Amino acid sequence: MKQLEGKVAVVTGGNSGIGFAMASRFAAEGAAVVIVGRRADAVDAAVKQLGEKAVGVTGDIADLATHDRVAALVAARFGGADIYVANAGMNQITPSEHVGVEEYDVQFATNTRAVFFGVQKMAPLLRANGSILLVSSIASGKALDGHAVYAGSKAAIEAFARSWALEFKARGIRVNVISPGPVDTPILAKLGVAETERAGFEAMMAGAIPLGRLGRPGEVANAAFLLASPEGSFITGVNLRVDGGIALA
Repeated sequence: MKQLEGKVAVVTGGNSGIGFAMASRFAAEGAAVVIVGRRADAVDAAVKQLGEKAVGVTGDIADLATHDRVAALVAARFGGADIYVANAGMNQITPSEHVGVEEYDVQFATNTRAVFFGVQKMAPLLRANGSILLVSSIASGKALDGHAVYAGSKAAIEAFARSWALEFKARGIRVNVISPGPVDTPILAKLGVAETERAGFEAMMAGAIPLGRLGRPGEVANAAFLLASPEGSFITGVNLRVDGGIALA
């Protein structure tokens, strides 16, 4: 029997990259999946790929009204959920001396505030022995050029997770963090890595990663499945790095 048969998983940023890989893994294990993304065309295309038990919500997680709509849909259609993954996030790489208030605010609104209030809205709908998974980054613990604001925004959600692991313990809800390292996803282009530069970028990263290559979205999804599913039934309050060892370097 599939391990998530009859379960409901909600994944923000589930229309592409790591989020889509997670949603796909949950769906393959039998879960009904709700994905949240900003672009309607991308959300619709992802839902079509995920199959008949998938549903999409279009909205910006930085807009707290999006979380109200997600919670309302989950309550009306499924009566509750079993897994909530706060995956959506964004990164702007800027040296601290050049960071403006708007750039600071948008990163914290997306990476931190949205996670807090997303969990606040969804926690009452999570069934007993459910799971919350927050997606952080190795940047929260490894100093990277131009990542100070991003690192701070991610470090905050790791603190949330430790508190929530205790707050929700009476309901058997486990709360964990997953921190990916460099992963081969479309976000590389958004960070300024042109297609013509990919080979050089990958070679440079391979030299910095002990396992010698970029990660794959499916590998992060496998770790997410461990933490979010019954396979991880005695794991809570941890931060699992899925980074090929780069945090050690």
